[in-house]
Amino acid sequence: MLNRKLRRPIVGLAVGILVGSGFAASSAAAAPSASADPAAPIALAAKLDKQLGAVSAGSYIDAAGKVVVNVTDAAAAKSVSAAGATPRYVARSGAVLAAANDALAAKLTTPGTSFAVDPVGNQVVVTVDSTVSGAKLAAVKALVAGLGSAARMQTAPGTISTTISGGDAIYTSSARCSLGFNVRSGSTYYFLTAGHCTNIGSTWTNGSTTLGTRAGTSFPGNDYGIVRYTNSSITKSGAVGSQDITSARTPSVGETVYRRGSTTGIHSGRVTALNATVNYSEGRVSGLIQTTVCAEPGDSGGSLYSGTSALGLTSGGSGNCSSGGTTFFQPVTEPLSVYGVSVF
Repeated sequence: MLNRKLRRPIVGLAVGILVGSGFAASSAAAAPSASADPAAPIALAAKLDKQLGAVSAGSYIDAAGKVVVNVTDAAAAKSVSAAGATPRYVARSGAVLAAANDALAAKLTTPGTSFAVDPVGNQVVVTVDSTVSGAKLAAVKALVAGLGSAARMQTAPGTISTTISGGDAIYTSSARCSLGFNVRSGSTYYFLTAGHCTNIGSTWTNGSTTLGTRAGTSFPGNDYGIVRYTNSSITKSGAVGSQDITSARTPSVGETVYRRGSTTGIHSGRVTALNATVNYSEGRVSGLIQTTVCAEPGDSGGSLYSGTSALGLTSGGSGNCSSGGTTFFQPVTEPLSVYGVSVF
């Protein structure tokens, strides 16, 4: 959501400035009893996802901090057990879920909808917001029904939209967003935020002082942008508040994560899906991280992190921080690679 005389549709969340801002330190999901390292289950889940590929039907970290991998045959279950994770037999294979997801990607373009594979439920979940009604809602229901047990539909409170805000507040024209992460390439410094924010203006300030100018933007399709600092007097911290950020990675489903934005500050939640697709009113964005973290207009572009790891940039969602909601994040690893920059 943009904080631009706030409008509230499938919410794209506010961007926020990370310069000299403060994030609360937090650890990743609770570690399994066999390990004192809270990052161990996350690393194991990532390793098994890569190793098993389509052989599994997804993985997640359960409430006890254990890595659970969905399988449909004994050979895969044996591999999972040998790696130290828990195999879980499910009805639908990774191939079945991928086919359902592909069908939705080809046919579901209605603004106010999103879809992603839910490994816990072993289905593809389609979400519709309050703007989808009448014939449009009937069409979505028919599409989901046509996928049989491989998919289910649920409703989201309010509307799904993009928002502008984040860690610390950043401004351009009549819009406010949040800075995501300060990054650098050699001795040149930049900050990352949401693309739906950088699309709006080229010059960015902290409300009183110019920070820099847009160096790149990508939205829709993706939702990231980069601004190059032109003001050498600004102190650029690589931390999210007091939490040092030293690396970037992809989170795991079930992992506890934290978000900081200029509207609502710090909130936590869990990752519920990866590679989610959202149909915003401005266009489709794919490959997003879906979470239970709340956000509101002005939080767009803000930081998603866990411990010392940068995870994502606030894109959009539905709901608010009073009643809760669903928020989507652009994985930060993609813009880091595209622009050739790194966190510090």
